[in-house]
Amino acid sequence: MGLRGIGAIPLSKRKAAAEAVEVAPADAWVPPWTAPDLSRSERVIAFLECLTVTSGELAGSKFRVRDWQRAFIERVYTLDADGSRAVRTAVLSMGRKNGKTQLAAALALCHLCGPEAEARGEVYSCANDRFQAAKIFNEMVALIGAFPQIAMRLNIVRFLKQIEDLETGSLYAALSSEAKTKMGLSPSFVIYDELGSSPDRHLYDAMDSAMGARKEPLLLVISTQAADDNAPMSQLVDYGTKVNDGDIDDPAFHLTLHAASLDDSPWSLKAWKAANPALGDFRSLSDVERQSQQAQRMPGQENSFRNLILNQRVAAHSKFIERSAWQACGGAVDIPLGARVYGGLDLGATRDMSALVLVHQDINGVFHVQPRFWLPGDLRERSDQDHAPYEVWERDGLLTAVGATTDPAVIAHAIAELAGQYQLMTLAFDRWRILDLQRELDAIGCEVALVPHGQGFKDMTPAVDIVERLVVQRRIRHGNNPVLFTCVANAVITRDPAGGRKLDKAKSTGRIDGLVAMAMAFSTALIMKGPDEVDVSAMVG
Repeated sequence: MGLRGIGAIPLSKRKAAAEAVEVAPADAWVPPWTAPDLSRSERVIAFLECLTVTSGELAGSKFRVRDWQRAFIERVYTLDADGSRAVRTAVLSMGRKNGKTQLAAALALCHLCGPEAEARGEVYSCANDRFQAAKIFNEMVALIGAFPQIAMRLNIVRFLKQIEDLETGSLYAALSSEAKTKMGLSPSFVIYDELGSSPDRHLYDAMDSAMGARKEPLLLVISTQAADDNAPMSQLVDYGTKVNDGDIDDPAFHLTLHAASLDDSPWSLKAWKAANPALGDFRSLSDVERQSQQAQRMPGQENSFRNLILNQRVAAHSKFIERSAWQACGGAVDIPLGARVYGGLDLGATRDMSALVLVHQDINGVFHVQPRFWLPGDLRERSDQDHAPYEVWERDGLLTAVGATTDPAVIAHAIAELAGQYQLMTLAFDRWRILDLQRELDAIGCEVALVPHGQGFKDMTPAVDIVERLVVQRRIRHGNNPVLFTCVANAVITRDPAGGRKLDKAKSTGRIDGLVAMAMAFSTALIMKGPDEVDVSAMVG
């Protein structure tokens, strides 16, 4: 039963394709992937190498599986002890223009009408918008047009971006995150194109959760890395890295990551090759050289070059603290009960995040950082808005949900609790809503030395200088708190004509409240000297 309607392939063209095959004796063409003694991955490769490249410098030549593609395919289609494919989720990440779309389209055809096809299978390609979703569909149509032996059995409906295999009843469809619903689907194979550009994981989760009815479903992500650590693609890469390192035992998950090391010069051939496995083949070396030269001449393009070409997790904007420097300070936090601590409080507006950070200096001159966070509103909705996993953080006890709006009483009780555990010497605060907090502290009889702290260049310049120096000197221990790290990763610095610096919430890419609170805490501990006056030069010089 063929799909008919606007955009369906004309029956005359399908007949012509059939006649082209039948010119030779009926048994002259045998699908190469049906040869005996081939492994499962070898059948997939045999199918791919029957396809014809339809664009670029290699147009008209047969698809030749490269060694790096072969290694990925062999790993994904390896069988476990019971003879089934072990991998259920596979991630292939590399720089732009390394043939991701063509490989994705070829594998989608393999699962639709090739050796991986199953009766009434459902094959989907997913993308973030309709234009991106059409790219794999268009590539599949081009591949089909150059392969008459399979064209005769496939019905293409361009208007719906669907392809049906008339022999098996399997269906392919292109989906975008703009689609209203993905309910009722039962995917046997899903390819997500450029998940690194996705603002949320709704479509990914919908497809992942829908595969339970299939015996051997496969979800394949082919994408350049995202710039944000909390992006869906980054979460998959981090998980896959732990699997590859042996920290997590999960044979159902595979990651192949082609990325330049942050330790290598971004202008070196070594870095380019690490992220671009097709470099010098069908990935133009001269194009990478051109973009490299432009990025060196225009510093504003460097981070984009690192992310898109070198496949590094680098945001498009220059950040206050480099990710590697912050991670080097990820040692365990140890603040003994009764220890002297200094605090900084960034009290958010009614609907904003609030952050409280305590700092304590140990006998070795190392500062231990302990943050607390509160967030009002629907956490799922806020996660979509801020691209941050608030629900996960709340579940793990790293963040407290406080209802529809921020309640100063909740924060006041938390301060009182901390004041009972430690010697809270001072608590620096932004003047925003501080009277509400003071009233709640008075109501519960909590006496804390509140110190006002401005957010302008005058007060914040020395504060951010202190934080920056301590991080570079590795004299901070923050325990790799993911909420605090997100604040640090989001932060952007603004300078005034005199060279002063401050944390700019307006220009930052997300929440930075924890970093603001930490800077204020260090400011009171090291700059605004209290009764236990501290020699700043000895600490950060």
